[in-house]
Formats: sequence, structure tokens, C-alpha cells
Amino acid sequence: MKKVNLAVVGATGMVGRTFLKVLEERQLPIENFYVMASSRSAGSTLTFNGKDYVVEELNEHSFDKPIDIALFSAGGSTSAKYAPIAAAHGCVVIDNSSQWRMDPEVPLIVPEVNPEDINWHKNIIANPNCSTIQAMVALKPLDDKFKIKRVVYSTYQAVSGAGVAGWKDLEDGLKGVEPKKFPHPIANNCLPHIDVFLDNGYTKEEEKMINETRKILHRPDLKVTATTVRVPVFDSHSESINIEFEKPFEMAEIFETLKNAPGVVLEDDPQNNVYPLAIHAAGHDEVYVGRIRRDESVENGVNIWVVADNIRKGAATNAVQIAQVLIEKMQ
Repeated sequence: MKKVNLAVVGATGMVGRTFLKVLEERQLPIENFYVMASSRSAGSTLTFNGKDYVVEELNEHSFDKPIDIALFSAGGSTSAKYAPIAAAHGCVVIDNSSQWRMDPEVPLIVPEVNPEDINWHKNIIANPNCSTIQAMVALKPLDDKFKIKRVVYSTYQAVSGAGVAGWKDLEDGLKGVEPKKFPHPIANNCLPHIDVFLDNGYTKEEEKMINETRKILHRPDLKVTATTVRVPVFDSHSESINIEFEKPFEMAEIFETLKNAPGVVLEDDPQNNVYPLAIHAAGHDEVYVGRIRRDESVENGVNIWVVADNIRKGAATNAVQIAQVLIEKMQ
């Protein structure tokens, strides 16, 4: 198998470090490996596959050397500046920020859902929002079979989605320390406020889920609404998803479709208290689905509960899976 030169940009952050972990686990064929970050982290050392790597400062010349694939998780402004530079040098950027997600020239990819969209990339590929990724893994097979008419998202999102500062706010808050990242205490609390509020009353996070769902499913007119909530959980996002279909269905068909869906683990035995839990999803790459039941208030509706590790499948693992598809195409 052809080996590639691979860089991780934002390597010292929460997602960046998870990139390294997932890359090690999946054993991608890497020839030369580079870790990059801001000047604050430059000069520090990261270990990858048993070897120490010095963190390089990201700058305009970082991609003068031959790099085939770069995994970016360094924020939107960094990506806006440096992804085009990398792309111009022939490097394929897989970007974890929101910078490129809604750009019509940039594919937005969940490998289990729309890998064919990778084919039209122009050296930049966007990784969707963490909450969108896990929803798509569950919704795509159902959309293929029954055609989704409307989706209502209600999310229960872990503090790790807000980075190290979010994690620390919960950790400190449990000791009675005032929050620094969130506008209110997150310990023993739920905040219906993720990202900034927009003029229409939705938050940016809610708009991301709505718009990204439409783009990934190639359904620009799909009716989607969302309420996203930060909860006092360290890892893994949980989502209540209400779906209305165009076509009628038997519940057995819903179970069968999800049971056979790539990347999905069915956990649905309520009589024995078996259903997806954030604490069990943490550290895993799969999307867990359960609490599946008919919505009896509409003609063709169903409710599902979807849980996944937001730093792994919701960010790092999804990006590494995209890299795996790219490497296969290079062979």
C-alpha cells in the first residue's frame, strides 16, 4: 500500500490529540508525519506510534514540503487562512471547523453516509458538526428507505464539545467554582445555548444542524428544526430525534434498517433497561441507537435516541475515516 505524508494541524488541542490516538489505532500507512499548532504550542513534543515529534509553528511555509493529507482542527479563522495555502500545494485538507461546511464547492462528508461526495473535492473537505455527524449515521439509511419528510432534533451535548475550557467549567463547577467558558454554571444545570444567538432566535449550533443535514442528505428543502442544549456530561452527545416519513412503515422495518446500517449499534431492550448511554459511548467510534418507538401523533412518525462520542466519531474519527477513503483512492 502506498504510504502518505500526513500532517495534523491543531495537534495539541482536544481533537488534535484524539486525531493522533485514532490514527495510531487505525494504523494508516504514513511515511512522513508532521504535527503543527500555533506559536504557543510550537516546540513542545507529542508522541505518535512510539516516536516523539516536535510541534511545528503553523505558518505560510508549512506546506512547502510535500504533504498529501492534512487534518485541521485549529478553529475557523486558522482554517480560512491556511487551508487554501495547503490546498494550493496539492495537499488535501480535512477540516474540522465550520469554516468550509456550507461552501458549495466543498464536500461535507460522513463516510458511512455520502462517501461518493469526496470525488468532487478541490483539495478541501469539511468535517460536519459533531451533533450532525451522529444524526446522519442514523438518519441516512432511514431516508433511503422511507424518505424523511421532517426532522426535529433535541440535543443533550457534552461539555467536551466546547473544548478544554468547557470541560474545565464542569470540573470546576462541581467544586463550586464560577464558570469561565459558559455564561451560566453548567454543573447541575442545562444550558439551552450552544454558540451565539442569531436574529431568528435560533443558535448558530442549531442552524448548523439544520443546514448540514440538508447538504449531506442532498435534500435542500427538507423540513428540519433543532434545539441544542449543553448538559453536565463530560463526553458523548445524546440526541432525541423525531422523524416524520413520506412512506408508511412497520416498526420491524425500522429496527431491521438500523440494525444493518453501517456504523450503527442497536441498543434497544427497554424491558431490561438497555438503551444508549453517554457513559458507554465514550471512547468508541460507533453511533448507538435505541428507544425506538412509533410517534403516534403523526401518520408516519418515529422517535429515536442517538448517542455517540463527540470527540471521536463527532470529530477525530470521522476525519480519519475520510482520510482512509482518500488513501484508498490513491492506491
